[in-house]
Amino acid sequence: MGGNRYMEEKRAMYASPKSKRKMLLIAGAAAAAVLVIVIVLGVYFGVVKKNHDSSTASNVASGDSSNSGSSSSSSGNSGSSSTQKTLAVTGGDGSTVTMEDGTTFTYSNPFGGTWYWDINDPFNNGASAQSWSPALNETFNYGVDRIRGVNLGGWLTVEPYSHHLVAPALFEPYVNDTVPAVDEWTLSQSMAADTSRGGLTQLETHYQTFITEQDFAQIAGAGLNYVRIALPFWAIETRGSEPFLEGTAWKYFLKAIQWARKYGIRINLDYHALPGSQNGWNHSGKLGSINMLMGPMGLANAQRSLDHIRIIAEFISQPEYSSVVTMFGITNEPQASAIGNDQVQAFYLQAYEVVRKASGVGAGNGPIVSFHDAFLSRSDWAGFLPGADRISLDSHPYLCFSTQSSAPISSYATTPCTAWGADVNSSMSNFGLTQAGEFSNAVTDCGLWVNGVNQGIRYEGTYVADPSFKSVGSCDSWTDWQAYDQTTKDAIKQFALASMDSLQNWFFWTWKIGNSSVTGKVESPAWSYSLGLEQGWMPTDPRAADGTCGNTSPWTPPLAANQLGNDKSASLASSVSASYPWPPSTIIGGGVPSKLPTYTPTGAIPTLSAPTFTQSGVTATATPTPGSGWENASDQAGLMVNIATCSYLDPWIGTTVNPPSPLCSSSSKRREPALEYREPMITAMPVL
Repeated sequence: MGGNRYMEEKRAMYASPKSKRKMLLIAGAAAAAVLVIVIVLGVYFGVVKKNHDSSTASNVASGDSSNSGSSSSSSGNSGSSSTQKTLAVTGGDGSTVTMEDGTTFTYSNPFGGTWYWDINDPFNNGASAQSWSPALNETFNYGVDRIRGVNLGGWLTVEPYSHHLVAPALFEPYVNDTVPAVDEWTLSQSMAADTSRGGLTQLETHYQTFITEQDFAQIAGAGLNYVRIALPFWAIETRGSEPFLEGTAWKYFLKAIQWARKYGIRINLDYHALPGSQNGWNHSGKLGSINMLMGPMGLANAQRSLDHIRIIAEFISQPEYSSVVTMFGITNEPQASAIGNDQVQAFYLQAYEVVRKASGVGAGNGPIVSFHDAFLSRSDWAGFLPGADRISLDSHPYLCFSTQSSAPISSYATTPCTAWGADVNSSMSNFGLTQAGEFSNAVTDCGLWVNGVNQGIRYEGTYVADPSFKSVGSCDSWTDWQAYDQTTKDAIKQFALASMDSLQNWFFWTWKIGNSSVTGKVESPAWSYSLGLEQGWMPTDPRAADGTCGNTSPWTPPLAANQLGNDKSASLASSVSASYPWPPSTIIGGGVPSKLPTYTPTGAIPTLSAPTFTQSGVTATATPTPGSGWENASDQAGLMVNIATCSYLDPWIGTTVNPPSPLCSSSSKRREPALEYREPMITAMPVL
């Protein structure tokens, strides 16, 4: 989650077909017996199968579709005793959805959204989340169409504060261990040793159950059109002593793509945890020091991180996936105050070029590249990479991690408008697409483990990392949501509406928080969108936010042609690239790059696996091509791996150790000392 900076109608159900399948009508004796099936197939092939865009780059990029009719609400056929079932493949509000395992639920979407799923046509992009949100096979006009999104926080990247609440069984058994579970590193170690509970398979059980298909259906029904999903590096690979569950999270990210496509939702994939840690916080994988682009292993970890960005970009840039995974946050919350501004910006340029080498240039060719502001002001990024193809600036404007106040939530009615509105408008003009990848309803840091396991609370004066925060009072009035009266709920909703309007394009953190196993209720209500919907303090239609701030300093679209992907020749001037040399001239806490361990691109690239599709009771009659996992076949560079004759430190060693000396020789062997456990020193939040 974020730092402490205070400042911070269109829908076509399916487009005109590019290739419409012919109906196969079996005449004669079977006419009466299959009447119902014929009707269903008639709807399917005559209405639904418009714009069958499976696997072709041309219709991924086209965005020209016409609304040829209103959505139809179809009911699933779950009552057949036959081995082969005939299922509805599309529907709207009130229709029956059949999930992969054959179970059903009723789709609730009062906003004209339609779902679509056919195992024989799994890459069809005709679904739309709402009537006002473009279907996946239509153009999302950034700067005009607003991103209204939510994070699926704590799903594929475990965070203690959210997981004590959303899945208490993950952390609670281990918080009092000799080496307490305070992050996914120590949690993984504890779980691996706990074979009686299933070892690391506990994490896969969490992946299976915490976020499901129905969550995606509910998100579309809540008027939201985007999800932001945090993905850690161990979804791709692990090395050495890294204890994480390797590769499994990727399997569930593929499920996310399938479910998002089914309900017309776009995905912002956020590379959330980088090798060595980009900020030293628990959500980066390991609490403690920063080792990515900082310290003696900082350059090597940056090389490895760029490999992961490349591997992800090659997969999501394939036409089978690029209309769903439309934004790629290449690093979550790096700390420029520690790593260095020049170093972060140079890394960002390298990441941008890696993504564009995989994707190519122009709308439909891979994702928007999203840069976190690294806890600098938005204005600091004005003019960054001029001429670049489809980039975005991501800020995480939280109010709760700075000065604490007992002022009631009603006093914050217009705070987001005055704190963020004008700044966002300026950034939309001076940088381009600007969005808030995270924000919440929290104005205090009250909530169980919001600051980390056993780290205390600023509001109550118990914050371990900074004892200068004195007690303001008890958190009970902020966390006891069951006691909220209507006035309080209305005030929270007003704050939410003001936040949404001022930020324009946003992702709320997070979709849901589960019950505490101790109290039996949610203990951080300000962070749960779904609880707010259920209890009445979040808007049932997020469009209600539009105009809340009075549009006192409006930004007038459109974005520039290169920012929208309409300039197929978009490129960076050589002078721009030269402004951000790679590697940087120095690595803070490490030294000059020539004296630091680095890798060499001679390893085998671990291409990410493609999805497989199944449907209970249905046998597929088509064999769709899911892609090779690698969009740019000419990109043949190897994976960054150890040089056999060079010495290396542990990638997580910290910043107080000198680089190996001698660094390389004809006879040296790699040295990776085992590290004893030390209580992690918490990396402080940047002071702004």
